[in-house]
Amino acid sequence: MVSIKDVARQAGVAISTVSKVLNGYPGVSEDTKKKVHEAIQELNFVPNSIAAALSSKKAGRIALLLNMKGKNTAIQEINMQYLSGGIHKAQEMKLDLITVFFSMLEDKTVEEMIQYFKIQNIEGIIIYGLTDKEKTLWELVKSGVFRTVLIDVPYVDENTSSVGVDHKAAQMEVARKTIEENPSEKILYIAGDKNSYSSMQRLEGMEELAKELDCRLFVRHGDFSELKSRNITFQYAKKNDVIVCSSDLMAIGAMRALIEMDIFRPVCGFDGLNLMGYAGKQMNTIKQYFAEVSAEAVQEMGNLLGGEEGQRVVTRHTVERMQYLDIIC
Repeated sequence: MVSIKDVARQAGVAISTVSKVLNGYPGVSEDTKKKVHEAIQELNFVPNSIAAALSSKKAGRIALLLNMKGKNTAIQEINMQYLSGGIHKAQEMKLDLITVFFSMLEDKTVEEMIQYFKIQNIEGIIIYGLTDKEKTLWELVKSGVFRTVLIDVPYVDENTSSVGVDHKAAQMEVARKTIEENPSEKILYIAGDKNSYSSMQRLEGMEELAKELDCRLFVRHGDFSELKSRNITFQYAKKNDVIVCSSDLMAIGAMRALIEMDIFRPVCGFDGLNLMGYAGKQMNTIKQYFAEVSAEAVQEMGNLLGGEEGQRVVTRHTVERMQYLDIIC
C-alpha cells in the first residue's frame, strides 16, 4: 500500500509538506504543490482517512458541477431545475452523486482538481455553465481522467458528451415568429455574454435569420443582465422595430424600459422562465426544459461510464407565449 512517505520520497519533499498540501494549508509554493500532486497521481495515493470513509460507498459516483456565481433569480431558477432533474434521474439509475460548485474549485490547479474528485471516488462529472473563461476546468475536461458531460457546450470527444438544445435553431425560430407577427426591417438584438457558448450560437442564428429576411440587425451585448438590457433599450429602442433578447431576464429589462418610455416594440426572450409572466406584457420565448436536460445528461453519463463514446445529444424546446395566468398556481 502506498503511504505518505512514498509520496514525499517521490516528490522530493518532507512528509510534513505532503501533509500541508493534502490539508490545504497556506505557505506552500505552487511549484511544490505541483510536485506533490504529480507524485500522488503517479502513485495513485489515497489518504487513509479518505479511503476508510469511502470504503463503504458505491463505486462510480458522479458529480454535478454548477456555476452559481450569478446572483439573479433567473440563474437560481435554472440551477434548481437542473438539480431537480439530475438528482431524480440519478436516483432512478441508482447512481451515487455529489453536488459541487465552481467557487469551490476556482483557486485549484488541474492537478488539485483531479485529486479533489479522485479522493471522493468520482468517475464522471456533469458541468453546467462552462464558458471559455474557465481555462483550468477545460484542462480537466480534456485530460480524459474523468468521463464528462457538458451542458450547452458544443464539444465532444471520446470521453465527453454535449447535451442541450439547438440554440441556433431555437433563436431563429422564436425571432422569426416575433418578426412575422410584427413585420420589421430593423432589429435590435440584445445578445448574452461573449464568453457563453450558447450566446454565441444564438447570435449566429440571429445573424443568419436577419440575412435571410433582409433585415438590418443591430447587436449589443447585455451579458444576461436585466439592467444592461434596460439601458440598451432606452438608448436604441426608438431606432428599431423589434427587440430580440438572448434571455428572458434581458427581455424583462427591455420590456420594462419600453413601458417607462411609453412606446411599443415587440420583444421576445429565450429560456421559458416563470419570471416572464411578471414582465407586464405577453412575450414570445423559447422554453427550455432544464430538468429534462439535466436528466438526459445523467443518462448520458451512465452511457459513458458503461463504455460508450461521447456524442452530441439535442434536447427539445418549444416556442411559448408567456403571460401571468400561465404561471400562477
